[in-house]
Amino acid sequence: MQDTKHNIAANQIDIESRIQKACDQVSRNRKNIELIAVSKRQDPERIQKSLDNGIRCFGENQVQEALARWQPIKTFYPDLCLHLIGSLQSNKAADAVSLFDVIHTIDREKIAKIISSEMKKQNKQINCFIQVNIGCEIQKSGIEPQFAVDFAKSCINDYALPIIGFMCIPPANEDASPYFAYLNKLAAMAGLQSLSMGMSADFEDAIRLGATHIRVGSALFGDRTS
Repeated sequence: MQDTKHNIAANQIDIESRIQKACDQVSRNRKNIELIAVSKRQDPERIQKSLDNGIRCFGENQVQEALARWQPIKTFYPDLCLHLIGSLQSNKAADAVSLFDVIHTIDREKIAKIISSEMKKQNKQINCFIQVNIGCEIQKSGIEPQFAVDFAKSCINDYALPIIGFMCIPPANEDASPYFAYLNKLAAMAGLQSLSMGMSADFEDAIRLGATHIRVGSALFGDRTS
């Protein structure tokens, strides 16, 4: 049986080295990059090993899976920071606001309105990203790029959402760099400071093009076990 703890520790060292190198190449401060460990559908043992290794920032795709995983142990890790990085259904909004510290997938007016309402009900403000369908792909969630800037302004002005940036998932099997550059441009137009972009295969390019939050799963944990 593989030594999962050793692998995660070694992978974390490698990832940190790659992050620092990418930062050095464009004169960025490593402290300005948030590494989100994508824990969706990962074995509980691997998650615990990552916690033991000091990781505290995790990304989940599904609200129900995240509740089952984190609610029983969240009180034991007061510095835990949970990011919702998957598509959000309106009927899961209350649970999402209750559990998560950051939501990356505000992508339509209905969700913006419901999340705003839930924040008021729960007296809880959590930072949000707007998901942009940067490649205009039919199968992906996200607001189309040409509407992103106006939608950000609407979320902030009409719904008082704490929008801090844009998030994207570029088309698979294409060079992600032009899409990262485009998202950076859109964020500048909207006056937003944060960019959630870059995953295991391309986070270095994302950092060089302005990412403030990178979402890394397989490079840290290995292939999912389920």
